[in-house]
Amino acid sequence: MPQHHASPEPCVDALLQHLGHDIRLGVPLGLGKPVALINALYARAKVDPTLRLTVLTALSLARPVPGNAVEKAFLGPFIERVFGDAPELDYVADQRAGTLPGNVSIREFFFAPASQLGNAQAQQDYISSNYTHAARDVFAQGCNVAAQMVACEPGADGPRYSLSCNPDTSPELIALMRAAEARGERKVAVVAQVNRRLPFMHHDAEVTVDTFDHVIDDPALEHALFCAPKQPVSDADHAIGLYASTLLKDGGTLQIGIGQLGDAIVHSALARHQHNADYQAALSAFHIDARYGDWLAREGGSAPFDQGLYGASEMLVDGFLHLMQAGVLKRPVYDFWALQQLVNDGRCDPETLDIGLLEGFNALGVRMIRGHDFDRLQQHGVFTAGTRYEAGALIAPDGQRIRANMADPDARAAMAEKCLGTQLRNGVVLHGGFFLGPNAFYDALRNMPEDQRRRIAMTGVDKVNQLDLNPRLYRAQRQHARFINTAMMVTLSGAAVSDGLDDGRVVSGVGGQYNFVAMAHQLPTGRSVIMVRATRGVGSGARSSIVLNYGHCTIPRHLRDVVITEYGMADLRGKTDSDVAKALIEIADARFQDDLLKQAQSAGKIDTGWRIPDHARLNTPERLQQRMAALRKRGLFPDFPFGHDFTDIELDLARALPKVKAAASNTPKWKLVLKALRGGPIPASLQPHLSRMKLDTPNTLQDRVVQRLLIDALENKP
Repeated sequence: MPQHHASPEPCVDALLQHLGHDIRLGVPLGLGKPVALINALYARAKVDPTLRLTVLTALSLARPVPGNAVEKAFLGPFIERVFGDAPELDYVADQRAGTLPGNVSIREFFFAPASQLGNAQAQQDYISSNYTHAARDVFAQGCNVAAQMVACEPGADGPRYSLSCNPDTSPELIALMRAAEARGERKVAVVAQVNRRLPFMHHDAEVTVDTFDHVIDDPALEHALFCAPKQPVSDADHAIGLYASTLLKDGGTLQIGIGQLGDAIVHSALARHQHNADYQAALSAFHIDARYGDWLAREGGSAPFDQGLYGASEMLVDGFLHLMQAGVLKRPVYDFWALQQLVNDGRCDPETLDIGLLEGFNALGVRMIRGHDFDRLQQHGVFTAGTRYEAGALIAPDGQRIRANMADPDARAAMAEKCLGTQLRNGVVLHGGFFLGPNAFYDALRNMPEDQRRRIAMTGVDKVNQLDLNPRLYRAQRQHARFINTAMMVTLSGAAVSDGLDDGRVVSGVGGQYNFVAMAHQLPTGRSVIMVRATRGVGSGARSSIVLNYGHCTIPRHLRDVVITEYGMADLRGKTDSDVAKALIEIADARFQDDLLKQAQSAGKIDTGWRIPDHARLNTPERLQQRMAALRKRGLFPDFPFGHDFTDIELDLARALPKVKAAASNTPKWKLVLKALRGGPIPASLQPHLSRMKLDTPNTLQDRVVQRLLIDALENKP
């Protein structure tokens, strides 16, 4: 049984006593980090140079850091309100400042996007690893402590524990460490830090207390969860989401990620299901049926979801909960391959079980039922609760012993009469590896009735992100899979650039993207979808995200499949290099198409007689804005489709401040000063906005300039 500690400090003492002064600490990606324990170890290392601390992790979360005084005035109160008492990792601030002590190393396999581009030490200590290899690679770094924040709730036999937000890699890592410990190769320790504000997730996330060597349970550590506030969804993002939603096949499988593009897909999928007339109007406005009708008839659809979708996503994002509530995410999957196959084929009605199910098992080659097969089938209602399994036989509730042989007609008949359940149960509508999101998302998970929460199975990425552990089962579950991910750039050969720059610097990390792309090609009905905004930057600094070539790639050209920009979709699978390049130019921003074509023709990849189609010449931000404006009036594409954490005044300011920044950058200083000195009346309706920004009584000329620019922006003046 574990040692229990009332605070992190005694746990640190126990770890040092057991393991010595070389601590290699493996902690989860994102939310599940035990911040108090990490900070206590880090504080000890800062004052004790003999203690070597290596932190092995990914996605070290940190609050936004305002840049100038205007950002601080706006973000300061927002950050305090939204993030509450969620603690920060002390090493992050020192990492940013370049003041990590020499005896401390932070090694990550995924960065918060662009957060470490200027940090040479972080770039040097980065570990490039697929998500499915993370546990293996952390173990190979000598990890001797695995620690995690866990959920806890009372049980009949004492406290119950759940890995909650992060069963993604911890169980695999712990298994590797325990095996090494048993072989006498290294001393190890597993630590839980309890936070009862974490939603208690079941299935593979629930673990027994003997999983841990140490449990830190201190009411003072039950803090707010680190959140990811919602960001506004742009016209381009909504357009990409609309296109992607047409590729979702009823009865299929969905994987999406966090952020505006994920929100855009979910919003359009909900519109397709709940407001189909408006959705069809949007498809017509974008000429989607005319351009892609035949393809979508085979691969996707535009009708409401009847069978519904199943989610298989490394990340459980809040969008999946919205899809659950709307009855879109409702296709249950079952943990036995033959059962799942029969359901897929329509040979098993989940609501009414009969002998045909047992005959179907026999037809698929399922003969003798083994003990663990029986357990799964009973869990799913195939066998009644009163039926038992014993040494190759089923013991019916009346005591009759029936040979567990599906190939025997007499045994099948007896099973159907005495042991068969009435309907399937305990299906799962989503498998996820980790979760992170806004505070409302955490509240929804906590407040969800347990039977609904059990429809979500948090589990390891070795199960979610690949087929290897149980290929027959996972293939059957993931029919018509759509694995939808984002990229920064796509080359004209179809390679995707998602995680790094051509000088070797890492923007984020490969995470699970490669896994899902490769899996899409393994599944007979799977498709990989890469979403990329057509341009990066604004105004005169805009650059095309469709490029001839780039000195780094995340997804190689031979795994090219579907690419979507705000200007359309390109089906690249099985196409020639010439057809791929043409299709990508057709969905590029029109300002860059001629140069892309010239480069491709110079490289001999497109014949000199090919011309860019007329419809592609309309791929401009202005044209997109016109289309979206009419659709927004119908309520289709709001800035925040799933709410936000801003007050009404903050929302006004959030929309106005980018205009202030643009005006300050593009206007001569003398004009700005003159405008400020001339002043003018301040509308009473804007006084609360100025007060919120501490600009109601400006003290300096600079404050007066900002005040006047803000008033103009709020009044929508040019």
